[in-house]
Amino acid sequence: MRKQLATIAIIMASVCGNVQAADVEAGKEKASACAMCHGPDGNAINALWPNLAGQDATYLKKQLLDFQNNRRSDPVMSAMALPLTAEEIDNLSAYYATQTPNQGTAKAELVELGARIYRGGNPETNVPACMACHGPSGLGNSAAGYPALSSQNMDYTVKQLNDFKAGNRTNDAAKIMRQVAARMTKQEIEAVSSYINGLH
Repeated sequence: MRKQLATIAIIMASVCGNVQAADVEAGKEKASACAMCHGPDGNAINALWPNLAGQDATYLKKQLLDFQNNRRSDPVMSAMALPLTAEEIDNLSAYYATQTPNQGTAKAELVELGARIYRGGNPETNVPACMACHGPSGLGNSAAGYPALSSQNMDYTVKQLNDFKAGNRTNDAAKIMRQVAARMTKQEIEAVSSYINGLH
């Protein structure tokens, strides 16, 4: 585990670059091209698409670079990311990081299982607690490269976990999410994704 964390730290250090010096206003202007899917303030208009509002800028930058470099694949996002300059990526990432996510709601019937997985994992199948990396309130861990999950759309999270499980998404550092999702049942994936949507 220490080796994995060290690897992640090196990757994130190479990605961080100058996000802190980004131009948020320029990012807001550029984000107008993203609004049809992610909303004008980073809150997606379709539950299958991710909320970007409040997401860590370093994480967003890594995802855009991964789409550009075919380390993460999506027909729409790969095409949208490809022409972006390094400065535009920094600006967009910084803009979305400053926005406020809309608070979601967990499905009542999935809360118990979702909370159990998020807060304690499943020791029987070696599924770790989500909060160990993503924090008790789902705010993530910027230094380690772990994204914020709070209020993320359930349908989007279900798809990402299933993509990790099937090996269709492979841009997770040290294969951590692939290893976790591979041990999760369909019911656990749905429950924890619902719980995350209501986590704030």
